[in-house]
Amino acid sequence: MLTQAGWHVQDAASGLNLHVQGDRRGSGVAVREVTTARGRADYALYVEAKLVGVIEAKREGADLSAAETQANGYADHLTNAQQRLVAWRTPLPFRYVSDGGETRFRSTLDPDSRTRRIFSFHQPRTLARWMRQADEDPQAPSYRARLRLRMPELDERPLRPAQITAVQGVENSVALGRGQHGMGQSRSLVQMATGAGKTYTAVTFSYRMLKYARAERVLFLVDRNNLGAQAFAEFENFTTPETHRKFADLFNVQRLGAEGMLASSKVVISTVQRLYLELTGRSLPDSAPEGEGDEADLPYDVPGDIEVGYNDTIPPEAFDLIVVDECHRSIYGKWRSVLEYFDAPIVGLTATPVAQTFGYFNGNLVSEYTYREAVADGVNVDFSVYEIETRITGEGGVIAQGTVPVRDRRTRRQRYEDITEDIEYGAKEVGVGIISKDQLRTVIQTFRDRLFTEIFPERAKRALDTGALLWDEMYVPKTLVFAKNDNHAEEIVEVIRDVFGKGNDFCTKITHAARKPAERLADFRNLPQLRIAVTVDMIATGTDVKPLECLIFLRDVKSWAYFEQMKGRGARTLSLTDFERVTPGVGPKTRFVMVDAVGVTRKPKVDAAPLERHSDKQISLEKLLRKTAAHTIEEEEVSTLASRLAKLDLQMTSEERAEIERISGGVPLKEIVHGMVKAVSTDDQLEAREAAERAGRDPERAVRDLIQRALKPLAAAPALRTRLLEMRRAKDILYDENSRDALVRAGAAVDDEESAQATVLGWKQYIDDNRDEIAALAIAFGADSDIPPSAALRRLQDVARSVARPPRSWTPDTLWKAYENVGEALVRKRAKRTAADLLTLLRYELAGGAERGAPAPRPHEEVVRERYTAWLARQEQSGVSFSTRERWWLDHIVGVTIQRVRFDTADLDYAPFTTRNGTDGFLAEFGANRAEEIIDELDKELGA
Repeated sequence: MLTQAGWHVQDAASGLNLHVQGDRRGSGVAVREVTTARGRADYALYVEAKLVGVIEAKREGADLSAAETQANGYADHLTNAQQRLVAWRTPLPFRYVSDGGETRFRSTLDPDSRTRRIFSFHQPRTLARWMRQADEDPQAPSYRARLRLRMPELDERPLRPAQITAVQGVENSVALGRGQHGMGQSRSLVQMATGAGKTYTAVTFSYRMLKYARAERVLFLVDRNNLGAQAFAEFENFTTPETHRKFADLFNVQRLGAEGMLASSKVVISTVQRLYLELTGRSLPDSAPEGEGDEADLPYDVPGDIEVGYNDTIPPEAFDLIVVDECHRSIYGKWRSVLEYFDAPIVGLTATPVAQTFGYFNGNLVSEYTYREAVADGVNVDFSVYEIETRITGEGGVIAQGTVPVRDRRTRRQRYEDITEDIEYGAKEVGVGIISKDQLRTVIQTFRDRLFTEIFPERAKRALDTGALLWDEMYVPKTLVFAKNDNHAEEIVEVIRDVFGKGNDFCTKITHAARKPAERLADFRNLPQLRIAVTVDMIATGTDVKPLECLIFLRDVKSWAYFEQMKGRGARTLSLTDFERVTPGVGPKTRFVMVDAVGVTRKPKVDAAPLERHSDKQISLEKLLRKTAAHTIEEEEVSTLASRLAKLDLQMTSEERAEIERISGGVPLKEIVHGMVKAVSTDDQLEAREAAERAGRDPERAVRDLIQRALKPLAAAPALRTRLLEMRRAKDILYDENSRDALVRAGAAVDDEESAQATVLGWKQYIDDNRDEIAALAIAFGADSDIPPSAALRRLQDVARSVARPPRSWTPDTLWKAYENVGEALVRKRAKRTAADLLTLLRYELAGGAERGAPAPRPHEEVVRERYTAWLARQEQSGVSFSTRERWWLDHIVGVTIQRVRFDTADLDYAPFTTRNGTDGFLAEFGANRAEEIIDELDKELGA
């Protein structure tokens, strides 16, 4: 281990040469058996002829905690003045213990220094760098010390509040070494809603750690290459707050590729698979890249274990910070060993943490910003759900006997086949093994017909107002359709073009199997004429297409985290200018719509996230059979394989079954499947475990043997596996051209009355639990209150943020909608509710609510405008009239009151009043005495 890391191992008694010439790993000598005042150290470490540390070596399995005590004694107590003279500093700062299998390290240069596990000894050049940095700044002699003492106050101007909290949380956590896994790396988790700026946040704290804490290098891990391109652009274009220079002008940013890691790189962006290739020099088994050149996305699902050995060109200390984007997926499973090779703190970024995420990061959640909070703050847009239910989508159908089209899934070559009996298919097979042309047409035609009447009705009104043609393609919202697999996507594209009567530039497929998918994605993002894209997984997570306003689900999703990621594709906000470039003439993006054509929004979700991305490819029969042959198939995959083969057996002719039985040596396919099902059943496995225990054998090995025996007919028969694949491919997709589908229902999602009732009851309970605080808040907004309106508003916004966090996840919109659904609030034209409407509901409940006959709550804006109109009428009746210029001031005071509940005279010095000279302009317009009277009178009238 020492030699690998570049240390020259020598004996103290003979041939000692502390000035030995080093290589690119540095000049370091490890001297055996060196005597100190507390005993003989196994190794003394010299860097550039200076004594800097010790190693206590033990046999494998020894007590390393006791060894740490020994190493500390040696490092703290040198023998004599000569030994102290050659020491870089005393006590010696670098202390290692190792039994050959586990190595631990402690640096006393760190504040509150603690031991941590490391993969191997650090290289001499690393210790030399640490020594130079300590000499240059004795008060902050280490990376962690600089994180505590040398980080300047954060410049908050370009950051949102959630980003500020995240940056500060990460910096504090890393500086204090929080979230340590045993004695391993420090780990910190940032939960930030999709679209809230996770990458920009990461660039911000990475820049600060590089510049002020003098981090050597940052690793930014992504789980697919198109996200790597986005991250690269974010780093390169980041403008530093102090000098306003580009990040790339100060630090070299590199996307890791075939050229290897550059010595000059300060930020390295990579997938975990690419990093594995660079560390090991190996290729991934069974890799079938789905892109072109270095842009290919390498598979996560590979047979065997992922093992990493020492690499002297990328040693464990190569990075001082690791940032894992979308960390709910890529850091788990067998790939964890790649991350744990490095001696660096890990920061995870995700919008959707699942249980495994919190476990990996040891519960160290340094900041939390939910989707609901992001909507409440205007960072994300909210959504609505529009449901399309058809008979075939819900029930399946029947392919009548006769000649039917059959398409090869792999080549898409179509032929015709005679079937002698009707084939019934279920809802789950629609879009996978069965394509129903009329089902797709019914869904897409309903979407088209209802697009401007029910889904985006404001488009029709705008077209009427401007005299534009409604079916100008620019009025069709940028729409992303989620398909079940690549073949399903192909069919959807054809139907959309046909139903809309548009060409190839209107709708396209963007999947990993498509040609140049990255270019197609860029076109979808930037070209106005490309309105609809169909994908499977490629744009399901992480990928930015900010102008998206509509998501159509033609596939189900069982994972909560994955569904939230998919939903997040529509949540992103963008400026009106950027939106107008691709969707001109419809105003700003204020919401998005999920069109649910499969009931995905109503079905329960599991708290799990898929590690693998390309679901159709990953669960393919070909891959499962390959893993069976290699003995690397997982137990849960055996069930999947059995299900696949059972379905194939049902589709076979009697001649095909006989052929399979001949190839398998007389064993019918149904019998093979039955054996697999029994091998993974709880009862059979329990029986195998008990028998093994009685015989003194390993129970888990017995279960594995049981599974391997069941799989042997497949594993030992390559010809059988090949023929099964040929048959499966020949039967991949049947086309139902005859069944006529029927629309069952189309409309906005039916709100669950029980859910609304639960929300209202929960809100009432929240008010009861915090009644004193809520009552004080309501009083703070009274016209006679001494509390400044701005301070009262901040308190109200604190309440809004508090209830927007899980587990409540209430926004003013969701609360108001719940009150409407239970009949306690007057239903009004839908508009975005604000914190002011939250105050209305608070006052309603404080007044006793429906139980005490309190008047039904009405939207705050409606009430304010009604009171303003009444006030103007009273002024006119008393002979007071206002000029056009005076009305401008009054109308805008009302507008601010709608937003902020009460008007604060300090608001006169902000937009829009500053366009007319602010407070001075108002006083000049009305005169000092009258101006004050009007402000007081409006405050009392509008806030009554």
